[in-house]
Amino acid sequence: MAPNDEVDAVPAELSPPSSEGEPLMPARMVNEYVYCRRLAYLMWGQAEWADTADTVDGRMVHRRVDRPSAPLPDPGTDLERRLLASRSVSLSSVRLGVIAKIDLAEERDGEVTVIDYKRGKRPHVATGAHEPELVQLCLQAILLEEHGYQVAGGMIYFAESRERVPVAFGTALRRATLDAVRGLRHTVRTGVLPPPLVDSPKCSRCALVTVCLPDETNWLDGRPSEPRTIAVPSDEAFPLVIQDHKSRISKDGDRLRISDEAGQESFVRLLEVSDVALFGGVGISMPALASLMEREIPVTFHSYGGWFRGMTQGVGHRNVEARTAQYRCSFDDAVCLNFARATVAAKIVNQRTILRRNWRGDETGRKEVLVRLAISARRARRARSMAELLGIEGDSSGVYFRAFAALLTGPAGRGSAGGTPAFQFGARNRRPPRDPVNAMLSLSYALLTRTLTICLASVGLDPFRGFYHAPRYGRPALALDIMEPFRPIVCDSVVLSLVNTGGLRPGDFVGGVTGTALTTFGRRRFIEAFERRLSQETTHPLFGYRLSMRRLLIVQARLLSRFLVGELSVYPHYLPR
Repeated sequence: MAPNDEVDAVPAELSPPSSEGEPLMPARMVNEYVYCRRLAYLMWGQAEWADTADTVDGRMVHRRVDRPSAPLPDPGTDLERRLLASRSVSLSSVRLGVIAKIDLAEERDGEVTVIDYKRGKRPHVATGAHEPELVQLCLQAILLEEHGYQVAGGMIYFAESRERVPVAFGTALRRATLDAVRGLRHTVRTGVLPPPLVDSPKCSRCALVTVCLPDETNWLDGRPSEPRTIAVPSDEAFPLVIQDHKSRISKDGDRLRISDEAGQESFVRLLEVSDVALFGGVGISMPALASLMEREIPVTFHSYGGWFRGMTQGVGHRNVEARTAQYRCSFDDAVCLNFARATVAAKIVNQRTILRRNWRGDETGRKEVLVRLAISARRARRARSMAELLGIEGDSSGVYFRAFAALLTGPAGRGSAGGTPAFQFGARNRRPPRDPVNAMLSLSYALLTRTLTICLASVGLDPFRGFYHAPRYGRPALALDIMEPFRPIVCDSVVLSLVNTGGLRPGDFVGGVTGTALTTFGRRRFIEAFERRLSQETTHPLFGYRLSMRRLLIVQARLLSRFLVGELSVYPHYLPR
């Protein structure tokens, strides 16, 4: 078989029937396997999917044939000499371990012609259609024959050119079809993600190109092909954040109804919601929660002050291989130390970047701080133990936050002499934060923890089992690990922007013996600024294409998954220039 010839031959002993407990493979997945083995594994083995214009158009083409009609008569039934057409015919075979939904089966004089609908135009190739489509149609014919029908032949209908291409089920095509069935089942049984195609034209319009990351994986693995610009889909769904403490969320058809304390209502379509964040005492009905879980829309719960408490989600990602590899690595001290060293070094490098970009003090002080952080980054890469690494991280954070005040140039405080900035900052403090800047830093870190917890869970990883942060009950240790390099780039930059541009004022905070916190209005303004930061486009320093910071976090989560399963030798941290 032409595609993916580099994969080893499938042992004969792994041929059908399927073993007990294995689900039947859809014939469409066998089509995908012939097209690209990696794509088939992602779709069938890991239940990955992402809609594109092509896939939506394909569903539109199938609308008519997807409506079941009169079933096929039993084999051997004596009927009048007229054409009978049955749409959306489902057949399965335990012996083969496959199931198929036939678009259209036409029966005349006891013989059946199987017809498959495809979008697009008929390809001008000698066989009339490409091999994946031929294999899928042949498998449907084999299923009909196993159920006792006599198959006269097949056809593929191309909707755009409105042409039917006849297909003969010869010996070579039948052999290739059964080989593909064996191959897909063998690939899924091994639990190993096949390698990506190299510089293949198939990838550019693939629905799972942003999941598979073929060019990125090949380039990071040392193959000499630079990543092509991918068509990163726009964000059509966004977080729904509810912080009015006596609000309640309920379900209203395909919408969520948000009712506040004053009795006012607003509505949000479920299609427009990527995740839901509830602050304080916000309530949610069970039908609303069940609908969100059914759609795999996570719901996160936060304290009144913004501390991330936990999340609920649906069944979740079924990528067992990634979680198994994650747990295995998390119990390997050498792997954990190597990962932690790179993580802390990346965080320090990004702290230097923020200081270099935003420094407002004297040049001598700037150079001194940058030199000290550069030394700390080198020491972090050579740390011999976790205890030593924690010491290096603590020292570098102290240097960074002592210099953080030199980045603040906000408006002068009311009645202050000499234009003293309204937001004073001496050192990092928390639990509780004792000044407005620390209150904003703490809230931004909590929001980023929430965002990365969702990202990691969405790609099949366990956010609560990490490599650097010690596991504790209810603590998303892996999210905290991945968050370290993003703290300065995402969180600290949001705080600097709000302070230096006057986005928040001292009146947006309340202070007391329990610390300093944002008012309801101030917290709303801060969350809006944080979400805008995640929506800002940036150029990926390794791959060269532009994407939103929100999408970049998902890309990093997928690269981490590839690293853990052994497809990448190192995890590439995000290090902007």
